[in-house]
Amino acid sequence: MKHLIYVPMVSVFLLFGPTRGLDAAELKLASVFADHMVLQREKSVPVWGWADADEAVTITFSDQKQVVTANADGMWMARLAPMNANPQPQAMLIQGATDNRQLRIEDVLVGEVWLGSGQSNMAWPVSKAAHFEIEKSASDLPLIRMFTETSSAAKTASPDARGQWVICAPDTVGNFSATLFFFGRSIYSELNVPVGLINSSVGGTPIEAWIAADTQLAKQELKEAIDKKEQEDKRKEPMLKANYEKALAKWSDDAGNAKADGKPEPKKPVDPVLRRANKAGIGGLFNGKIAPLIPYAIRGVVWYQGESNAIDDRGSLYHLQLPLLVSDWRTRWNEELPFAWVQLPNFQRKDDGWMLVQEAMLKTLAMPRTGMAITLDLGEPTNIHPKNKQDVGRRLALWALGDVYGKQVSDTSGPLPSGHEVKGSEVVVSFTHCNGGLKAKEGDLKGFVIAGEDRQWKPATARIDGETVAVSSPDVPTPVAIRYAWAAWPECNLYNGAGLPASPFRTDDWQAPAQD
Repeated sequence: MKHLIYVPMVSVFLLFGPTRGLDAAELKLASVFADHMVLQREKSVPVWGWADADEAVTITFSDQKQVVTANADGMWMARLAPMNANPQPQAMLIQGATDNRQLRIEDVLVGEVWLGSGQSNMAWPVSKAAHFEIEKSASDLPLIRMFTETSSAAKTASPDARGQWVICAPDTVGNFSATLFFFGRSIYSELNVPVGLINSSVGGTPIEAWIAADTQLAKQELKEAIDKKEQEDKRKEPMLKANYEKALAKWSDDAGNAKADGKPEPKKPVDPVLRRANKAGIGGLFNGKIAPLIPYAIRGVVWYQGESNAIDDRGSLYHLQLPLLVSDWRTRWNEELPFAWVQLPNFQRKDDGWMLVQEAMLKTLAMPRTGMAITLDLGEPTNIHPKNKQDVGRRLALWALGDVYGKQVSDTSGPLPSGHEVKGSEVVVSFTHCNGGLKAKEGDLKGFVIAGEDRQWKPATARIDGETVAVSSPDVPTPVAIRYAWAAWPECNLYNGAGLPASPFRTDDWQAPAQD
């Protein structure tokens, strides 16, 4: 909590908490600057807040002192010079124009800061991950801290975030984002510097909620999709409202009967129109949960989302949306931030949407300074929230440690297709990230299908030759295309020497349903 020396403002703060409407007379820091925070090492560190218009504000931290002047709207921003990592707690002082206008932030560390965002698999807590009791007992890690952004969606960019920094300990780790925590723990174990993790995620949300609306509307194909969705939502709204009112009436009767019988009250139905407005508005979560964090100094971003876009044909837009999110966030941070994501794991589905999102994630690796944790072997057939978040975080950390920090790791990715060539009756595929050679885990290599000009997919025989795989079938003497693991719950077993699985891929671009 921020310690305000100005006594009357302390009372307001304690009664009402941080507010979005900022009093012109209030000296205030952006909420992400709070006790127990971690500042990014080796980068210029923006520090900002609000004061009176034209008020001089002095920021003191470590051996630095910066004096800035608030603008006509009362906003001010200072930039601390790059600092080395420091695990020793320090205080940050913010001094206004008079002695009674002062803020003091305690227990500030300097180290590595990462932002984690996405939907429920990023939000999923450590308490619901595998082996929680073991993880809990090993979580006395005070140099790891997490800030969980708790704001809702907003129609316009919010000026300030909501949340608090929490020190990792057995009694707190259960509420941490599991993917982000296991990622951060691996970073901490290798670098031995403080690690700050910012979790800004919401379950059940599509990627279009996380990209600024103006950025999406500037792309014609996305604008058309947005307009179509808005029309569909308006068309469905009367039916949704009618169904909700019926469900609410039935619930009221059932609740009355339950009370009369001394039984627990049934769960009240949720208004679907209100739920959609809170979660899935175009750009709403960017406005509410990302914009107020910019430009907090971070090392990079990890992203776990896609399930909500892997429905029917919606996945066909993800190859536009994910690169747009990456480039837009980088533009707004004014830095080519390292950016990695979790490729959707194996999960039983009956349409192509799941694979189209997986494919879009693979193709987005063409952007510089990006990475991907392949999780094709970590899913559960009917559980969209697989519990093994430890390996998810570890695979993200392999990328970060190897590609961002330049550390020696077993490999930063599983095998990725790098090209293919038709040689007679075979299609030969080359791979990167082979780690000394490709491997077929537990038996003969499987998971490949092959097709000729007739586009009829046939099971294929595949053999490994160093860093290539040759694919063929006697039923397809003149092949033109192959696919690997192109199913939501595929039988496949291609790995590299580091024990990391290969990404699903295809060499065609046919708009045909997945093979049986």
